[in-house]
Amino acid sequence: MISNTCKYGIRAMIYMAVHEKEDEKIGIKKISEELNLPGPFLGKIMQSLAKHKILNSIKGPNGGFSLAKQASQISLYDIVEIIDGTDVFDDCLIGVKICENNPEYAKLCPFMKKSHKVREKLKETFKEQTIGDFAEGIKELDVFLKI
Repeated sequence: MISNTCKYGIRAMIYMAVHEKEDEKIGIKKISEELNLPGPFLGKIMQSLAKHKILNSIKGPNGGFSLAKQASQISLYDIVEIIDGTDVFDDCLIGVKICENNPEYAKLCPFMKKSHKVREKLKETFKEQTIGDFAEGIKELDVFLKI
């Protein structure tokens, strides 16, 4: 449904929210090691999120990343929109192009009739769930969870 790239971005953002400390940056090496993700690839993802002002990025030996907003203000939808785009919520889930350019045909598509409500609910859930929700849940459990 969402790409591995997007999943990596979400996991990294949750990690950032769980481990954030005021005025401290977290290096890409630490994040990639802790999450067992490829460092250079994760670095590109994080730079993309920084470019869209969800993360702050500082280069250099004491550099790293920090959240640019409060974790409670960053939804899963925000991350998906930046990394994958919103096609996953808007395009046909099975790739049938019957109603692509004609919304009237959507009324005739048996899959669209049944899946539309599910996609809208999924979109709503991604918009409502924040990185802060995940971080709070992890902190509340007070145990290390595999992010």
